[in-house]
Amino acid sequence: MFVLAAGCGGADALAQQGGPAKPPAEVGVVTLRPQSVEVTTELPGRTTAARLAEVRPQVNGIILKRLFVEGAEVKAGQQLYQIDPAPYQAALDTAKAELARADATANSARTRAARYRDLVKSRAVSQQDYDDIAATLLESEAQVASAKASIRTAQINLDYTKVSSPIRGRIGRSTVTEGALVTANQTQTLATVTQLDPIFVDVTQSSAEMFKLRRAVNHGAIQSVEGKAPVTLFIGGSEDAPYGQQGELQFSEVSVDESTGSVRLRAVFPNPNQELLPGLFVRAKVNWGNAEGVFMIPQPAVVRRPDGSAFVWAVGQDGKASQKTVKTERAIGDKWLVTEGVADGDRVVVEGIQKVAPGAPVTAVALDAEKPGAVAQADGAPKAQ
Repeated sequence: MFVLAAGCGGADALAQQGGPAKPPAEVGVVTLRPQSVEVTTELPGRTTAARLAEVRPQVNGIILKRLFVEGAEVKAGQQLYQIDPAPYQAALDTAKAELARADATANSARTRAARYRDLVKSRAVSQQDYDDIAATLLESEAQVASAKASIRTAQINLDYTKVSSPIRGRIGRSTVTEGALVTANQTQTLATVTQLDPIFVDVTQSSAEMFKLRRAVNHGAIQSVEGKAPVTLFIGGSEDAPYGQQGELQFSEVSVDESTGSVRLRAVFPNPNQELLPGLFVRAKVNWGNAEGVFMIPQPAVVRRPDGSAFVWAVGQDGKASQKTVKTERAIGDKWLVTEGVADGDRVVVEGIQKVAPGAPVTAVALDAEKPGAVAQADGAPKAQ
């Protein structure tokens, strides 16, 4: 009976002491090192022709010939259509005849004016007669100038009967055939010429993201590349087969779209084989430059507070966990790019965050930074099984 009572008293003492002490929680950590990270943005967009010319007639007439093959390459200035030139040739001939008549009238008035100039000095003719012939001379010279202008107009109209391509490029289908009646500056185009090399890619980016990137570049957080930002193009949703030509960012719009809050960017790409056609949906990856001395932290390690701020759990040299507030700039793959709040050599908890409490001792197990789920080595403890 005495032993039993003693045994019961020992159990009560253990219960009052809280039983055996729990071992520190085991957590997976990665050790941070500053690195240079390429800052890129992937944006959706569409291809746009660098130059597009809608061919329309500038004079009225009947189409006599079509002088191109649909879908072929044409040169700038190459004749595409021939409009009936007969009425315009006749107008040119009439204008030339009017010039000849005006020249004859002007020559006659010029001779009479020279004669009257001498006669008026000897008072053989009156001053009024001389003034009349001088005015006639001026009128005749004006008629000559008008006739010359009519010739130029008639020549221009005659030249317009040869409808030419204003640019180099690929021509589409013809909307008219021989015998069609066309009118000057009509709404319907005869054909469209599209220049495909180079080709533009128009993408959109949120104005907030654009502001952050420009501020980072201006403050030196991102070391921008020399010249214009290089752009890589992906077609059909596969990053394994990017477009073979490297492009560059050409410009961004100076205003924000009020309906979407986005800014339009334009990149230009060489298109020597004309693989890219206007209207194609693509994804463009813009390389803004390198962020130097930054830290890449796996996304599971970053915790958000109710106010939106971010923090990580870091394991100190004493083996205890503490919170560190960090500034996350952007997500790159499965990691956050962090610029503030952590330092070289910090051990950040990636796995087992739910086991961590402020000031609580933990057993840190190092993980592979590239593959957080894989154990690299244990830090003062057996490796996790």
